[in-house]
Amino acid sequence: MTGIQAATDTAPNGGGWLRDQVCEGLRDRIITGRLRPGDRLVERDVAEEFGVSRVPVREAIRILMGEGFLQALSPRRIVVKELSRQDVENLFDMREALEVLAARRAAERRTTDQLGRLSVLLEEARTATASGRPERISRANTAFHHYIVELSRNELLATTLESLEGRLRWLFQQIDDPGPLWDEHRTLYEAIAAADANAAAECSLLHVRHYRDVAVRLLFED
Repeated sequence: MTGIQAATDTAPNGGGWLRDQVCEGLRDRIITGRLRPGDRLVERDVAEEFGVSRVPVREAIRILMGEGFLQALSPRRIVVKELSRQDVENLFDMREALEVLAARRAAERRTTDQLGRLSVLLEEARTATASGRPERISRANTAFHHYIVELSRNELLATTLESLEGRLRWLFQQIDDPGPLWDEHRTLYEAIAAADANAAAECSLLHVRHYRDVAVRLLFED
């Protein structure tokens, strides 16, 4: 990971900017598997790697603990959290409740221009899936889902899902065959394009449940 410059008086938002950079960098490492469950984070080492003081590192660690990526085994031992089966089931319970609603509202409220943008994101997800690169596939499919939430025009829904997005991206990295998931995205897009709210909700429900089954199998049953 490339280091970033230490804080200066001209840095945007001061220490908050540095905290966000460290947070984003560590989060990305966890999502892409460069940091694995059980790996320990040492403040001194992270600060040296990013070229910052320990203060933004400490703040970033607090944020990532709140997001469920890290856990404290003791006051001085912070590790990447290993998600339990219950953790994963809880995440999918939330996703099922929220994304089904988002799909329904998107079908009801999307404009023609927005539908065009969703079509572009669907095509980008298809291209990413064909590349076979998990990180690229994860980002493209996350963008597709994120835009559906935007089309729902429900800020509270968007804020709630945003807090889960990182962990959901991490789960997507575990999927061994993303092709069928893209096919489900296409079906979901078609329902939204047809302004069929019930079909969109049903497609979203089946998609999330399929994704849940695959993730649980790969993480806990194989």
